[in-house]
Amino acid sequence: YGNFIDDLRLYVRGGTGGMGYPRLGGEGGRGGDVWFVARERTTLKSIRERYPQKRFVAGTGANSSVKALKGEKGKDCEVHVPPGISVLCDDGKQIGELNAAGERFLAARGGLGGSLTTNFVPCKGQRRIVRLDLKLIADVGLVGFPNAGKSSLLSKISHAKPEIANYAFTTIQPELGKIMYADYKQV
Repeated sequence: YGNFIDDLRLYVRGGTGGMGYPRLGGEGGRGGDVWFVARERTTLKSIRERYPQKRFVAGTGANSSVKALKGEKGKDCEVHVPPGISVLCDDGKQIGELNAAGERFLAARGGLGGSLTTNFVPCKGQRRIVRLDLKLIADVGLVGFPNAGKSSLLSKISHAKPEIANYAFTTIQPELGKIMYADYKQV
């Protein structure tokens, strides 16, 4: 259970709309949307392993034709994420969060299909790079004076590998140690 991941960058793009049919005034289908859906027993590490490219693109809307003047909507893309996620833009601004299982967040909207207002030319879907940030709540925290043995204790009871030395200052960067019990409970 090493290599714990608490943030992940993803590329998301909504689907392009379908072509309109100018002769009969037909409208192309709207492009699919990319949704983040919170689901239990999902981790950021499992997302990275399952989708190594970290690209999520929704389906393209269907073109308008003589048989179907109104094109079908493109297929939506659903990405299952763990609950307790903050969704951030590439510039660091928070655009949403998923706190409970079943909550949904629209990450990228699909483009409009071709119609009279767009001169029957479809619009491209929204595309952006988002960062998923896992909000962590620690079960136990070690606080004390420098050289009191906090890092030594952490290295003995967990698989964490903090740097242990006789420093005159406290730990600069927090260390994360994870303890797994036989019944799969974690602290």
